[in-house]
Amino acid sequence: MKTELEYFRSNRTRMNYAEHLSHNLPIGSGVIEATCKTLVTQRMKCSGMRWRHPGGQGILTARSLIQSGMFDNGWKLLAVTYCAKVTEVGMDNVIPFPMQKGDLEL
Repeated sequence: MKTELEYFRSNRTRMNYAEHLSHNLPIGSGVIEATCKTLVTQRMKCSGMRWRHPGGQGILTARSLIQSGMFDNGWKLLAVTYCAKVTEVGMDNVIPFPMQKGDLEL
């Protein structure tokens, strides 16, 4: 009983359900569970998939921005950190593919 009483005392502010509802915040776990299913499970747990942390985080970040309708705003923030300038290095280190019949010459 002591453990449960301490839990309720420590988490009192999280249990103000009337206030949370007045701000249209969810008070049950159903919304979170549904989000986990559509955001994570359907994309990350397909047959044969294996993810390392950086790749999985990248996919989940992009997917959450798309599903929330905030991709454009999120991309502006991410692009500052993750976009790198690409420069042309020249053609001296390029091996051309042989032309095939029907290829257009540029």
